[in-house]
Amino acid sequence: MIQGIHHVALIASDIVVSKRFYHEVLGFEILAENYRKARNSWKVDLQLPDGRQLELFSFPESPSRPSFPEAQGLRHLAFSTQNIDEATAYLESQGVQCEPVRVDPYTQARFTFFQDPDGLPLELYEVPH
Repeated sequence: MIQGIHHVALIASDIVVSKRFYHEVLGFEILAENYRKARNSWKVDLQLPDGRQLELFSFPESPSRPSFPEAQGLRHLAFSTQNIDEATAYLESQGVQCEPVRVDPYTQARFTFFQDPDGLPLELYEVPH
């Protein structure tokens, strides 16, 4: 019945800044941008390289995330990479600060965390092929 995750939706405090981050820095393709006048809100659909999608929304005066990162709900969003060293070097060259790379004690996979412009915790998880 369920075949997988189609998209993840995020609410941005500044749609221009977040769109730049996810499109220009992380390289996600913009599929559509729609201004929803009745809600005074933007919706930007982005596609990841594997075909899954990320929806960015803006809403006037949306509340900030209550705590980091242990609030109930979404803890973090993890993206896979084949080479975490190259990926973190690229992110840091774009002004994105990454935590030191760690090793998952259960899977032995390497991973790190960084943040989007609103402080949403994002993870890079190395899945070598």
